[in-house]
Amino acid sequence: MSQNDEIRARIEAALYAAGRPLELNDLLRAAGITSRREALKSVRKISKSLNDEKFVMQLKTQYTNVARRFAIRPLMSQAVLRTLSHIAYFQPISGSELAERRGPQAYNHLKKLLEMNFIENEKSGRNKIYRTSNIFSEYFGVSNDPVKIRQWVEQNPERIKHHSASGNREEERI
Repeated sequence: MSQNDEIRARIEAALYAAGRPLELNDLLRAAGITSRREALKSVRKISKSLNDEKFVMQLKTQYTNVARRFAIRPLMSQAVLRTLSHIAYFQPISGSELAERRGPQAYNHLKKLLEMNFIENEKSGRNKIYRTSNIFSEYFGVSNDPVKIRQWVEQNPERIKHHSASGNREEERI
């Protein structure tokens, strides 16, 4: 295997295992290189090699150690996930109402969820109103209709399923 193929394979392993978008610095670390240009070139080759019909990334055994470094980090903490489940169930919900339900740490959770694009907000007077985004719906495989999201949560009253960064299904109490 050429050095370029090795770099590409290591980047693919990291992307496969992360279950979330990775920054360029993460890809550099995974590939074991310092050249940003080389990493971007490999990423472009990966994206060009995909067809428009179906997509899959399967990990080769020799890259398990590279992938494992990225897979051990969960996408979000349990506390942030609980806050997300409250937003999904009670949406639209104001930041102050969410803080009453979840405590003052909810404001930090909102910031994280906004960065991840799982929620959206809009101003309503002095308050911000939060709701789940299309990215939330795609990630969890549910409709983006708030009524259907609430029904989905009601049908699973004690648990909300999510994907961990390792790709395994895990469950979290609401």
